[in-house]
Amino acid sequence: MKTVAILQARTGSSRLPGKVLADLCGKPVLVHCLDRAKAIKGVDAVCLATTTSPGDDAVADLAGNVPGVTIFSGSEADVLGRYLGAAQETGAEVVLRLTCDCPLIDPEICAAVIALRAEAEAPYATNVMERDWPHGLDCEAFPMAELEQAAAEATEPYDREHVTPYIRRHAGTRAVNLGGPGGAAAEQRWTLDYPEDLAFLRALFPLLPQDRRAGWREVMAVIEKHPEIAAINTDRAIPAQGKAAS
Repeated sequence: MKTVAILQARTGSSRLPGKVLADLCGKPVLVHCLDRAKAIKGVDAVCLATTTSPGDDAVADLAGNVPGVTIFSGSEADVLGRYLGAAQETGAEVVLRLTCDCPLIDPEICAAVIALRAEAEAPYATNVMERDWPHGLDCEAFPMAELEQAAAEATEPYDREHVTPYIRRHAGTRAVNLGGPGGAAAEQRWTLDYPEDLAFLRALFPLLPQDRRAGWREVMAVIEKHPEIAAINTDRAIPAQGKAAS
């Protein structure tokens, strides 16, 4: 089955406008995300799903310079509809949903979620049903049929904006989750929403290997050696205990 990684990105973030275009160790955040998505085993194609807003032309132009990435532009508000359009355009049979505010996406974890869904023949697989991975490694996989049904039936603005809540409810107990390490790793915040997050990432990235994509264990090793880096955005972190899937 053709599996397509679809990553959503726009410049209109209310908390940190233009964050996906921000420089991170000499490369835009968006490009870090796309490069990591391309490295996921089991992914047959990568698509950047941005919006038709003129402000997002820069996002489409930047992604268009990344080899092997398809660009789809759709509604800014109806992200569920945007995903459906991107999936249809790329001929996806299975969708891996990622977001471009996570420049530490781990290809190994994403591949494991894809494999877990296939092995279980589940309508939905993720690694966020329990918050036991660092926040910023989130991924979700689901068949095209589930996306089509959600796009046709979901009417609540929350469901249209956040793409997968309707799919998760429809999947119910058939959904499967990839468990993580828990503990200190689960308390980490590696996503980009606030200025403090950008400061954290800019302090972290120069300490990571530059000749390869660092996996989550390597990132944790750096943070354990430099706890002052994790302290930069610790006030924005959500405690792992009781954290719902986002």
